[in-house]
Amino acid sequence: MAAAGRAGTEDTGPAESAGSEDTGGSGAEKAADGRASGARAYRGDGITVSFDARVCRHAAECVHGLPTVFDTARRPWIMPDAAEPGVIAEVVRRCPTGALAYRLADGGAEAPDRPTTVRRTADGRLLVRGELRVTDASGEVRETPRAMLCGCGRSAEPPYCDRSGECGGHEG
Repeated sequence: MAAAGRAGTEDTGPAESAGSEDTGGSGAEKAADGRASGARAYRGDGITVSFDARVCRHAAECVHGLPTVFDTARRPWIMPDAAEPGVIAEVVRRCPTGALAYRLADGGAEAPDRPTTVRRTADGRLLVRGELRVTDASGEVRETPRAMLCGCGRSAEPPYCDRSGECGGHEG
């Protein structure tokens, strides 16, 4: 397997805002799964993984699940040729916020859960999976198969949980 992905050099990783897609576009391109997004795409031979920093809440399912592919200390931080596409897709589906998405080289993408499920965590966050259309406070609509929503109403980024209130593990 090749050890490098095809992302550009201005990679920002999960700790900063997402830049433009690796093709040098405006950031309004389609995410790996075909949704319009500000996500940055990382293309490999068998899979394209996209990352949308705007909705990442650092659950770290990716870096713990597959550190050879997802490494925040490296640039680019996502190396889609460092593991089998099916294994990468499995780890991407663990991302509770939907910040990560994928499209396989054969065109396959993540199918949303049916029926839609909502799970409340011990600290009150709402983990939602299904065919979702989430409208944020600015009116932007995001179509995603996964989202982490605020359960306490104190998020600075409603309806998403930004972990600033009680449901993010902090007294607010």
